[in-house]
Amino acid sequence: MSRPEPRVLPSAALRQEYLKAFAEIVSRIQRSVSPGARRTKATAKAGLPIAMYVAGGAAQLFYTGARVSEDIDASFSRRILLPDNLEVAYVDAGGAARLLYLDRQYNESFALLHEDVHKDSLPIKIEGINPAIIDVRAFTPVDLAVSKIARLSDHDQDDIRALARAGLIIADEVRERAEQALGNYVGNLANVKTSIRLACELVRENQAARRARIRRG
Repeated sequence: MSRPEPRVLPSAALRQEYLKAFAEIVSRIQRSVSPGARRTKATAKAGLPIAMYVAGGAAQLFYTGARVSEDIDASFSRRILLPDNLEVAYVDAGGAARLLYLDRQYNESFALLHEDVHKDSLPIKIEGINPAIIDVRAFTPVDLAVSKIARLSDHDQDDIRALARAGLIIADEVRERAEQALGNYVGNLANVKTSIRLACELVRENQAARRARIRRG
């Protein structure tokens, strides 16, 4: 008997208002790809499912709830014609008006990514989304951290810290995965190697803080 595939368990901090907006955007993509498709045979003939690989702040939010992202960074397993209206306005728990949209300009080419980033991604169960049509998946925590290394902006550093504080990544795994990804990276290798070292230092610092917090109870 095969073991069930592990999947993303959304953070307790993930707001339901955001989740509903996210689900609405994916449902619009689902309807445009295969309106009314229900059966396995029908979806297979249509070239389905289509995998949707979620990265960036949206994936971060599912794991840690650390910060609200206005855009969804995602790539797809094959080229599709996206519908026009992929933005949703919603009101957050604090009463503030927010907007969530799919970033059509997102391009994985500029990130540091391991060659197995898509194969190792984890499924996200989204209410109302049929995985036989749109298979929504998130980068694993370690691949999400690695994807933030090339740019390593303040937001990226905060996201890496949050993943480490949540106990989702450890420095040695991030370093190994990032170094393996260097073979496919197009850019200044000296700079990105420095960023790998800095990112791993961030992870170690927050691993230590997590251990201290656990010891204090």
